[in-house]
Amino acid sequence: MKRYRTKQAERNILSSYDRLLDEWGVEVAQLNVPTQYGSTHINVFGSSEAPPVLLFHGVADDSALMWLYNAAGLAPHFRIYAVDTLGGPGKSLPGEGYNKSFDIAVWIDELLDGLGLNQVYMAGVSHGGYLVQYYTLMRNERVIKAVALASSVPAEQSGNTMSMMLKIFMPEALIPTKRNIQKLLLKLTGENSAAFTGNPLIVEHFTYLLRGYNNMCMRHHKIVKFSDEQIDIIRPKLLYLLGEQDPFAIMGGQALLRQYGMSARYFPNAGHGINHEIADAINDELIAYFSEK
Repeated sequence: MKRYRTKQAERNILSSYDRLLDEWGVEVAQLNVPTQYGSTHINVFGSSEAPPVLLFHGVADDSALMWLYNAAGLAPHFRIYAVDTLGGPGKSLPGEGYNKSFDIAVWIDELLDGLGLNQVYMAGVSHGGYLVQYYTLMRNERVIKAVALASSVPAEQSGNTMSMMLKIFMPEALIPTKRNIQKLLLKLTGENSAAFTGNPLIVEHFTYLLRGYNNMCMRHHKIVKFSDEQIDIIRPKLLYLLGEQDPFAIMGGQALLRQYGMSARYFPNAGHGINHEIADAINDELIAYFSEK
């Protein structure tokens, strides 16, 4: 299945991707790690002597957009590996093995092995938050600590993720006019929506993604709900950072975290784009949490 609707859509997305990387304010090495599911693109920066941190973005976006406001703040403290998720619109290239047998844990195993990393810190936003939780559950010994941003614990009684996404993203994402894109960004964000709407390059790239990327390419990323016993396994290593104006948090994510006694910090004026909207605060949280002994 094609990830981009047209060749021009692919050129637009990858061109604006590179321009976003240029705005990170750090020197980035672009690597491609082969796996049985395809080639995974990773943007690497920070001191090679610092603790390793893997970063995962959300659905239908990419690492260039996701970490625009975080890269420069995190670079002095960590060796960062910002992953373009297989099936997403970034520079990773799914292969023949990327199909219904796709295994998230095996894929990340192969990334770590290819990078020569045994144990790592992890952070992810939205669906990326699910990825780090799942890997912490399945490979607990390889994860030192993990942070899930704009995400909640995928408990067995949690709501239907696709249903929630449809309620939040529709109808604007279906008809991505300039006006609807602005409306969608405002729905997703809190008081500092200007972190998105006030940055022309973000709006341009986000527009290209909505108009040119085929979301069905993420269909092999299955969401598995966790049992109470599985949640007990990940609890000691997970920190959750949520904006109280995040529509997903309002629709039950915040309540689940409190119900299960997960370590979480809530930010009253932030929405789903938490690491863009309050980038400095999120950088400080990641630095402090990953630096704790």
